[in-house]
Amino acid sequence: MPFTDLADPDRPGGDVRLFYTDDGAGDLPLLLVHGWGSDSQEWTWHLPDLATRHRVIAADMRGHGHSSVPPSGFHPRDMAGDLVRLLDHLEIPQVIAVGHSMGGQIVSILAVEHPDRVKALVCVDPGYGHSREVAEAAPGRVRALRADVGAALRIDAWCYTPATPPMIKTWHARRLLAMPPHVLTEAFAGLFTDDDQIGTRPASDDYLARRECPVLSFWFDPAQAAWEEALFKHPASMTVTWPGSGHRLHEERPREFLLVMNRWIKGVTQ
Repeated sequence: MPFTDLADPDRPGGDVRLFYTDDGAGDLPLLLVHGWGSDSQEWTWHLPDLATRHRVIAADMRGHGHSSVPPSGFHPRDMAGDLVRLLDHLEIPQVIAVGHSMGGQIVSILAVEHPDRVKALVCVDPGYGHSREVAEAAPGRVRALRADVGAALRIDAWCYTPATPPMIKTWHARRLLAMPPHVLTEAFAGLFTDDDQIGTRPASDDYLARRECPVLSFWFDPAQAAWEEALFKHPASMTVTWPGSGHRLHEERPREFLLVMNRWIKGVTQ
């Protein structure tokens, strides 16, 4: 069965049951991590191709998709800890970690706190490096999420452009409406308002500069891409910018995304 029960000996009540899939084969697996209010189905466009090249682990984070919903523990750092325990369970020593949005923050935490477990990172319009304006608006959004699940849909509206296929909007709206409100609220606060958040600057700068592995980042905003380039440590790191795309650019342009990512991964793992 594609579920595993993960115990957290360091935190009472931290145990969780994660849903994951394990496809393909290879010595250096890919670990796919979805965004806020989503689940591993967002990689449906990519799994058939990736599984012909790699072993691919795609997991639902705690509180998301088919994974269990504990009463707390939805900070990105908690989810990164879950992934370490999942890799231990699967006896996988190292991965290429791929994360979208919140997942980009989770895999970056994994790379900083457990650098031996991450060979390379791919971050897709990641949930870090946001401006002071985002930081100032975030507490009000957390309050709104506590009061009304419709706030999640209003936040999600930012993710799209007129070119976004309507099916993607509908698909993610239905996911958000099915999400437990406390999961959305705590995860959003962990991303942007908690004392140890790394979603907004300058906290993002200090933390992400600690990533030593190669990083490939996809952005729709050229300014965000230029900001992150200044933080890279590894010479093989690079950004890709697709102006006009929405936040879910890997879903909007899956074939192009796969082409760019596969070529880069081949280059950093040869």
